Amino acid sequence: MSFAQQRLWFLNQLGRNQQEYLVPRVLRLRGVVDVGALESAFSGLVARHEVLRSRFVVGVGGEPVQVVDEPGVVRVSVVDLSVIGDVAVREARLRGVVEAEAVRPFDLAVDALLRVCLVRVSAEDHVLVLAMHHIVADGWSIGVLSRELGELYAAAVEGRGGVLPVLPVQYADFAVWQREWLRGGVLERQLGYWRGRLAGVEPLELPTDFVRPAERSGRG
Repeated sequence: MSFAQQRLWFLNQLGRNQQEYLVPRVLRLRGVVDVGALESAFSGLVARHEVLRSRFVVGVGGEPVQVVDEPGVVRVSVVDLSVIGDVAVREARLRGVVEAEAVRPFDLAVDALLRVCLVRVSAEDHVLVLAMHHIVADGWSIGVLSRELGELYAAAVEGRGGVLPVLPVQYADFAVWQREWLRGGVLERQLGYWRGRLAGVEPLELPTDFVRPAERSGRG
C-alpha cells in the first residue's frame, strides 16, 4: 500500500461518513448500449489494473494489507426506467437512482471497489453510474479509465481484442518503491524541510457562514 492508501484506510476505519472518499462518475449515453459488451469492457479493465480488484484487510499487528483478487466478471446492474411513461416522474426516479449509487459506501475489506450501474431511460438513452473508492482511484485515473474503457467496449462490440499498451508497472509496484525510498535519510530531509517552512506559522482562522458542529460530519 502507498502512504496515501494507508491514510485513506485509516480514515475509513474511523467509521465516520463513509461517503466522503467516494469517486463517482456519471455519463449520459446516447444510442443503443450493449450490456454484454459493457460488462466485457469493465472486466477487461479490472483484469488489466490490479488496484481495481484489490481489497484492504487488517493484517498482523492491525496494519492494513492489500489483497489482489483474481480477475473475474464485472457485472453491470441495470435499472430499467423506460417503462415509466411520465417524463417528470422518470427523471425524478433517475436522479434518485444516480444519487443513491453515487453515495453508497464500500466495505474496503469485502467489496469490489468499482461498482457499475446502467440506468435505461429509453431504448437509446442511458445513464452510466460508475462509483469507486478513492483508495483505488483519483481524478487522473478517471481519464485513463475512460480512454481504456472506450477501446475495450468498441473491441467487444466489434468482436475483436482490445488494443492497449502493455503496463510496465502496477500501482502496487509504485507503493513498494515509495516505501523503500521514503525512509531513513530521505525521510528526515523531507520532514526537516517542512518543519523549517512551517516553523512559527499560526493557524489561519477563516470566517464561516455557519457555526462549526460539535462533531465533524463531512456534509460541507
